[in-house]
Amino acid sequence: MGKHIIPQRRGKGGLVYRSPSHRHVAKPMHLAAGKYNVKSIIHAPGRNAPLLMIQNDKVSGYQIAFNGAHVGQELSIGPGSVPEDGSTTTLGMIPDGSTVYNIESQPGDGGKFCRTAGSGALVVSHAETVTLKLASGKMRSFHPSCLATIGSVAGSGARDSPVLKAGNSVHFYRSKAKRPISVRGVAMNAINHPHGGGNHQHVGRPSTVGRGAPPGRKVGRLSPQRRKH
Repeated sequence: MGKHIIPQRRGKGGLVYRSPSHRHVAKPMHLAAGKYNVKSIIHAPGRNAPLLMIQNDKVSGYQIAFNGAHVGQELSIGPGSVPEDGSTTTLGMIPDGSTVYNIESQPGDGGKFCRTAGSGALVVSHAETVTLKLASGKMRSFHPSCLATIGSVAGSGARDSPVLKAGNSVHFYRSKAKRPISVRGVAMNAINHPHGGGNHQHVGRPSTVGRGAPPGRKVGRLSPQRRKH
């Protein structure tokens, strides 16, 4: 059966595959209700989007930057906030047709959806729940008390600039706890991967695998889920 392959070792969470948390600035979440000022816009390793350092007289923290943010801007957080770009309020108070990001899955969890650079969700309708169209095109319902920030995430063109050299790519992927290169299973030896070995590069068996396969064999394409009646 061979040894565990790279995706399985990554799932275990060893030091090689663990994100370097000592380099991360902070985990951006929705702060307490109030008025805040943008003190600076900073780069955050491990993220495509920049962060806003915001503060008031009592508290300070970090928020994912939005398109159009600038130093000195005043932002409001809380249910009574005016619905404008950069303000954070409940989904029930945001009008239809608005673009929002950093959306809470459950009220109070700090934001789970649409946090990557350039992403945003469209507010479609209001009823007992608020319906959003996510960046993937999927429609999803949220509780009206969930907080979200109006606007779209900044940094949408971050990956458009050329990498120029392999070392830049290595550092980029290392900040995200990903390996910069990948080797095909058919190019490995038989002991390293179930697809390896042979006199020429071929899988050598069906490329689909059952969901109940042991870890050393569970490679290739997962079999489709059983139809639920």
